Amino acid sequence: MRAVVQRVRSASVTVDDAIVGEIGAGLLVLLGVARGDGVEQAARLAAKVAKLRIFEDDEGRFARNVAEAGGAVLAVSQFTLHADTSKGNRPSFSDAAPGPEAEPLYEAFCAAVAAGGLPLQRGRFGAHMQVELVNDGPVTIILDA
Repeated sequence: MRAVVQRVRSASVTVDDAIVGEIGAGLLVLLGVARGDGVEQAARLAAKVAKLRIFEDDEGRFARNVAEAGGAVLAVSQFTLHADTSKGNRPSFSDAAPGPEAEPLYEAFCAAVAAGGLPLQRGRFGAHMQVELVNDGPVTIILDA
């Protein structure tokens, strides 16, 4: 399981011209589920995201997590995070979990984030989405579980 975590001032997800998820300051999490991932990886990655100290304290150091900064999380499924381009220019997605395997783990990740008390918004699994964000910093971190 892989996540690209971006510290944002705001972010939203639109499907069919309707906003389905939207946050102010916080974290945009693009989540890719790999074949063989399980609930343990989802829980571990959710804990990493919640504890990730990438918000500045009064001295400007990365010392606060999203909860301490008063932020929210927008979780968006993105199977393309497991693209393999080692054999050419056309990506292979054979390492990405198929939808029926990936969706419950995306849901488990979201449930674990919400269970930690963080405000959570979501994209729509399997949909063609437009993601808008104002990256703050920019700060972008890649996490693997």
